[in-house]
Amino acid sequence: MGHRKLTKSNRDIKYRKALFKNLVNNLILLEEIKTTFPRAKSIAQIVEKLITKAKAKTIPNQRLITAFLQNKKTTKKIVDELGPRYEQRPGGFTRIIRLSERRGDAAQMAKIELVDKKTKDEEVKKIKPPKPELKKS
Repeated sequence: MGHRKLTKSNRDIKYRKALFKNLVNNLILLEEIKTTFPRAKSIAQIVEKLITKAKAKTIPNQRLITAFLQNKKTTKKIVDELGPRYEQRPGGFTRIIRLSERRGDAAQMAKIELVDKKTKDEEVKKIKPPKPELKKS
């Protein structure tokens, strides 16, 4: 029985690893992506394990995360932001929402997102501080 095993998705192993790595990087950076349902199920397992490692915030765990993601920006975000954000949550960091079928090949689409993600208003406030008002004399 292949419980909790990744789906093969009819791809070569190198291609599949690269595909999942790119999807995981995008999910961590954007905090939500739209993809096919089987891919979403597969990367949800990977993201859960990475966030669980990031919660401990030890150097060996950071190196394991960096070795898988191979992206310093993504590693920094998962260790500095996502790990502390989900410190009290024991699991279930992702949510998969089924969408309609894709028009071209009728593939079942899904949106995978991180639970408790930041809203766009919070991001805008973080990026752009309010402009100080000029005093008219």
